[in-house]
Amino acid sequence: MNNELHPVMSGAENILIKGNETGIVLCHGFNGTPQSMEYIGEHLANYGYTVSIPRLKGHGTHVRDMEASTYEEWIGNLQSAYENLKETCKKVYIVGQSMGGALTLQVASQQDVDGIFLINAAVTDVAYKEYQYETTPSMIGEGAPDIKKPAVHEITYTQVPLKAIHQLLDLMDDTKDKVKHVSSPTVIFKSKIDHVVSPTNSDYIFNHISTSEKLLIELENSYHVASMDYDAPFIVDNIYKTIKILNENRSIQVMEDSPV
Repeated sequence: MNNELHPVMSGAENILIKGNETGIVLCHGFNGTPQSMEYIGEHLANYGYTVSIPRLKGHGTHVRDMEASTYEEWIGNLQSAYENLKETCKKVYIVGQSMGGALTLQVASQQDVDGIFLINAAVTDVAYKEYQYETTPSMIGEGAPDIKKPAVHEITYTQVPLKAIHQLLDLMDDTKDKVKHVSSPTVIFKSKIDHVVSPTNSDYIFNHISTSEKLLIELENSYHVASMDYDAPFIVDNIYKTIKILNENRSIQVMEDSPV
């Protein structure tokens, strides 16, 4: 049930692009919207894939809606989008950025997702950690999105509820314990410089995830919101190449040694 009390901002709506029987769900991060994943989603759709970018509850409407949201609802939003694509697609992959990476790991820990892609995923350490035990103020001011590329506009709130920050931190704690249960082929993108989510988060995931089918790829020219930064075309290219390999039931380890 959607109990949001405010309308969705223009440009922050769910995105669905119908294509072939390979589906890709893309999940935005904390205080983001589908708009932050739109570039990657549209370019993957150009390859013929079916693309879904759900909006997480309380995002892209009003901070009061975010304040009333829980991380369990955010997991449910991604789970529903994944299940919807499973109805029409033979293979379904998930791409998650930042908190969306934690949500992706949550879904993948419960079932055998065909493959997952994590972009600066948050599971161990984020800039919000200083608020973990705070009870005031109720709203925390947000700076500009962490994007190296100039003049990029991301739809975000200028402040976020402290309650929502606590939900994010609780999600990370819960996800950290579930990483070891993920057996899906996994590609992890981490920005060399990230002012929001330390690159050590990606290292932790790589070292603790159960699958042997895993790659860790460093992004040299992007900050945290890499889906909107200089490396976005590079990310698209690597996702496309990986899905091509996995759809042919081959090992993604070949990507380390030879061109596709």
